[in-house]
Amino acid sequence: MVRSMFAGVAGLRTHQSKLDVIGNNIANVNTWGYKAGSANFMDALYTNTTNSTAGNANSAGGLGGINASQVGYGVRMSSISRDFSKSTPYQTGQDLDIMIDGTGFLIVRSAMDTDEIPANADLSTIDGVNLSRVGILTVDNEGYLVDNNGYYVYGYQPDVDATTNEVTFDTTKPINRIKIPQADNPAQNDPDVLPNGMYKCQSYRIMSDGTVVGYTAVGEKKITMGKIALAAAQNVNGLQSTSGYYYQIGDNTGACTIGESGAILGSILSGYLEMPNVDLAKEFSEMITTQRGYQANTKIITVTDEMLQELVNMKR
Repeated sequence: MVRSMFAGVAGLRTHQSKLDVIGNNIANVNTWGYKAGSANFMDALYTNTTNSTAGNANSAGGLGGINASQVGYGVRMSSISRDFSKSTPYQTGQDLDIMIDGTGFLIVRSAMDTDEIPANADLSTIDGVNLSRVGILTVDNEGYLVDNNGYYVYGYQPDVDATTNEVTFDTTKPINRIKIPQADNPAQNDPDVLPNGMYKCQSYRIMSDGTVVGYTAVGEKKITMGKIALAAAQNVNGLQSTSGYYYQIGDNTGACTIGESGAILGSILSGYLEMPNVDLAKEFSEMITTQRGYQANTKIITVTDEMLQELVNMKR
């Protein structure tokens, strides 16, 4: 009888943990880029009331084998997994809002002593790297492309042909913080250039391949700032969530490589953000079954208590 009490208590704790997961999903039903979690149960420790034995058919008086009889001690949480499937795009109308139409992640980072990251690097070995699916971007006062929390967005640096002004990107070179470039030999008092030599961009656009360009107001020059790099995680469920929609690379993430937008990692949708992939109908149905499971476990505790009370009342 006491074991049934333990099993009921274990059921209460586990169903409460599952309800915590469901509550977090519903709380983030309007959070950009949120990936819904799901709680997974497993049965807990067992004790043998009868051990199994092998059969002995070749000896006189031998008996056949018997199976073990086991009593369990309830349930426990085995894991909490996330659904990293792509969700629905939402049009914001902001040119610097982007959504990754694929499996890739933005690479963001605070300022470090060494800003460059080798293109062939495993990001799990690089300090300060965060991955993100939310592209609420802007250009700060120093000309850097940053997200709405101030983290710098990393990408490939442009190579400009001095003769043809053609812009190319060498994806074998290190990635770095994307920034408005300095003007080469600007004319004196050029209205499109700031006193510090940086172009004075007034509007921006991000192409489907991740190329970030700025446009000057007076001369209407097109200035290429860089090309957004994307990250690919070998095991996305090995990523660890932190506050502010960021993911850190965990020990079980595996290789986390750098690439460019395309068929594999996905293209860039400018003017869109990714909606959460929370299915409210599913969450409400899960809430109902979790509530009933919790209720049933409280009944186990109540009935066990009543049986113990009957045992105590036997001696009167």
